[in-house]
Amino acid sequence: MRVPMTEYLVIDLETERWTCRVCSQDMGDAHDTYKKGALVYNRDPREIHQPIIDPERYEYTFSPDPTYCRILEYYCPGCATQIECEYLPPGHPPTIDMLIDVDALRAQWADSGADAEAVHVYGPGEDAQKYTAALKSIGHIR
Repeated sequence: MRVPMTEYLVIDLETERWTCRVCSQDMGDAHDTYKKGALVYNRDPREIHQPIIDPERYEYTFSPDPTYCRILEYYCPGCATQIECEYLPPGHPPTIDMLIDVDALRAQWADSGADAEAVHVYGPGEDAQKYTAALKSIGHIR
């Protein structure tokens, strides 16, 4: 059984692995953070939040200072779907936003008798699956 955990991540209870909901890419051990299996882009915050006023003339431009803030974007290595984004001070390790008790999750869904993917219908739909299939057919993703 696959249990949706976020819009783009599921936990496969048979293999106890994080999996991308778009392309089914293995993202790592479900007993650990999915971020270890993701591609990470360390963004300069000025790329996202461009200065409102002239940085040549003013020290403070309403844009985050990269000496105090960084943006980490997490992507699926199979299909490049962005999974998560977080703002952190430089040098701070990535946050661990979810640690799942896989055995308790398995017991919860076994007791319910329901299909987790039928209950939790949020996330990528047919359009995402068609797009992924098209990319696989031309060899852009595996």
